[in-house]
This record gives sequence, structure tokens and C-alpha cells, in this order.
Amino acid sequence: MTRYVFKMPDLGEGTVEAEIVAWHVKVGDHVAEDQVMAEVMTEKAAVEVPAPVTGRVVALAGGPGDMVRVGAELVVFDTDSGEGFAEPAPEHAAEPAPQPPPQPAPSRSGEGAAPARQSPAPQASPQPAAATAREPVRASRVMASPASRRRAREAGIDLAQVQGSGPHGRITRKDLDAVLSGAVPAAPGAPPAKRPAMTLAMRTGTEEIKVIGVRRVIANRMTDAKRNIPHFAYVEEVDVTELESLRQHLNAKVPAGSTSLTYLPFLVAALARVLEQYPQCNAWFDTERNTVIRHRAVHAGIATQTPDGLKVPVVRHAEARTLWDLADEIKRVSDAARTGKATKEELTGSTITVTSLGKLGGIVSTPIINAPEMGIIGVNKAIERPVVMNGAIAVRRIMNLSTSFDHRFVDGYDAAAMVQALKDMLEHPATIFIPG
Repeated sequence: MTRYVFKMPDLGEGTVEAEIVAWHVKVGDHVAEDQVMAEVMTEKAAVEVPAPVTGRVVALAGGPGDMVRVGAELVVFDTDSGEGFAEPAPEHAAEPAPQPPPQPAPSRSGEGAAPARQSPAPQASPQPAAATAREPVRASRVMASPASRRRAREAGIDLAQVQGSGPHGRITRKDLDAVLSGAVPAAPGAPPAKRPAMTLAMRTGTEEIKVIGVRRVIANRMTDAKRNIPHFAYVEEVDVTELESLRQHLNAKVPAGSTSLTYLPFLVAALARVLEQYPQCNAWFDTERNTVIRHRAVHAGIATQTPDGLKVPVVRHAEARTLWDLADEIKRVSDAARTGKATKEELTGSTITVTSLGKLGGIVSTPIINAPEMGIIGVNKAIERPVVMNGAIAVRRIMNLSTSFDHRFVDGYDAAAMVQALKDMLEHPATIFIPG
């Protein structure tokens, strides 16, 4: 055996260790050079690790959730002639369908006769899938899936009396729904179907989920941010009636296939303008150098929910982008984050973050600052409310902004003044596009 030891590579940006998120090979597997063997996670991003050679896997270092230092042994290969190397079988190779056993003769009622000395199963207990698949075929050739047959049996419905709306008269779920709801009788003169009795079962047991990968990074960062940053929260309501009117007007003119406008492009455009006056809110705190770094550029982080957890892709130089460019870029980086295609550069470097839960936005939230930034802007749900205007009640579209700031370096007065300036622009959206 020719032994080849592959060590955890240096993944850059001062990384000293990485977490194993998933192995795509196991001991004994034959792998080809450049085949992806594992996914590892640094504090910055997930990285796929390819095989450096062709050979057989002899040993793996650790399992999902384990940390491996840069330079430590990760995979051991046997790189001899490669005897036994074969193409892996398809992951989901098709298997021949099992042939059903001979069916008993059907009874006069249309239901299949049960085998001798076999007790009928209680109606309240659902049948296993395999048993359902071997259900005797009806003499009347009623077309229905095993699940529909089971549901009909539990509800006391004779499928021979149900008019199927599917191909070749196949009885569908909607057909059974209609019979159960009483909207459609099973057949003229047929007794009404009985509804299945509701049974409530106690739930027991637990599920253990190891905190690894992106979720571990999120957990660590949120813990550090709340522990180390004294958050100052400030909430203000914004009348976005005019903004909504402008948004709908512009979207009506959008060519087919183009990105439509949400509130986010307007908010980021206004934020880029306002931060010129409040640079202390567009800053980082470098803990190692004990230094505040104020940024002239506005690199807006867009908090995005993904299957792996919350990620913050970055729209760079928001101050230099048009409204439509902002809409396109927000969509591009958010989609890249959701599909796992965002690069490490696209997930780092934001100077202030915007977070929105869309229709789930609620009335008020308390967003956690994305360290090392100084502030985060939370967008709540926009709804129509009655408000008093000039002594009269009017219906206006109101949206709250829930913000948090690092109170060590952003005074409450400055935070409130910044949010008020942002509110003024959003309530008079034409001012977002007026220079000066």
C-alpha cells in the first residue's frame, strides 16, 4: 500500500481550524482526483474540499461537528494501482417493482374477501404501505390509489358509489373531500358518509440535533454580539403611503421579466444618503486594535433566510447604485445566499445591515447587531391604519422601523436623529433622488 496523507488545507483569512460539516466519502471508497470529499466550515463560509489524488480512502479525521486544525491529518489514501476502482452505482437506482401475490376472489359487496382465519385490522390503525399495496382488486374495477382506498374505508365510504373525476374515472383526493364535506353525495340514495372519529394521541420522545456548520457560526456570533455589545433599541413608525403609491406606479412600468420593486431598494437608497450625515452609524469596531473604523462607502448587508440558516449577503457601494440597480443586486445576492452559491466575498464586508421578515414582520422587533457593525435596521410589516391627520381621521399605510445600535459608540441622540432623517426621506420619497 502506498500511503498518502492529506492535511487540512489553509483556507485563508487567518483560519486556524475548520469544522467538518459533512463527509461525501467513507472509508473504503475509491475516489478520483478533484472529487469533492467533504464540506468544511470556517468562521466565514462553507468550503468544499476536493480529493488531491486518486485512490482508496483508508481513514477519515473525525465526523460532522468536529474541529480540525489547519495542517492536521484529514484524509489518508491508498494510492496503489487503483485495483477495484469502479464507477459507483447510481444513488437512486431503480429497483424492479415487486409482483403482487395472487388475489383472493372478490366478495359480492365489491370488497376483496379476506384470507381464511385472518382477523380484520382495527379501523383506527393505519395500514403499513406494503400491506396497502397488496389490497385485493375490486371486482368493479374502481380506480383509486391505496391511500384513497384506506381513507374511504376508515370513513365508511363505498368507493363503488363515488363518481371519480380523474383519468378513466379514477377517484381522486378531491372526490373524497367533496363526499366527506357533503358537497357531493356519494350516489343517489346512498347513505351519507360517516366522518372518521378524531383521535388524539400523546406525543413522546425527543430529537437531538447537533449544532454544526452555519447554525453553529450563527449561534456563536449572536451570543458574542449580545454578550459584548450594549444594544440601544429605537423604534419609529413611518407613513409609507406615498412610497407605496410610487412603488406601484414604477412596478406598473416594469418590462416583463425585470425585477419588481419592494420597499428594500428604497430603504437602502435612503439609508445610503442619510449615512453621509451620520458616519458613526456606518462603522466597525475593531476589538483587537480598540479602534472605530468609519466607512465612506455603504456596503449594505441584506439579512436573508436560507435553508442553512440566516446569512447576510452584501450589496456593495449602495451609495453609487440606481434604484433599479439596487433592486437587481438585492435579488441577486439574496438568491445566491438561498441557493448556497454566494461566494465568501459576497457574504462578508457589510458596514450596516438591513433585516426584514416581509409579511411576517410584526409590529416591533429587536434585531441583533451584526458585529463588527454599529447598527442594524429592522423593517416591520406595512399595514393600513386609521391615523389623525390635520384634525381628521384618515387611512394611511404605516410601517415601523425597529433599529439597534452599539451604545458604546453611537449615542442615543445620534441614533434617533439618523432614524428620523431616514423616516423623513421614506415619507417624502422624491427626496431620496434629489442630490444635495
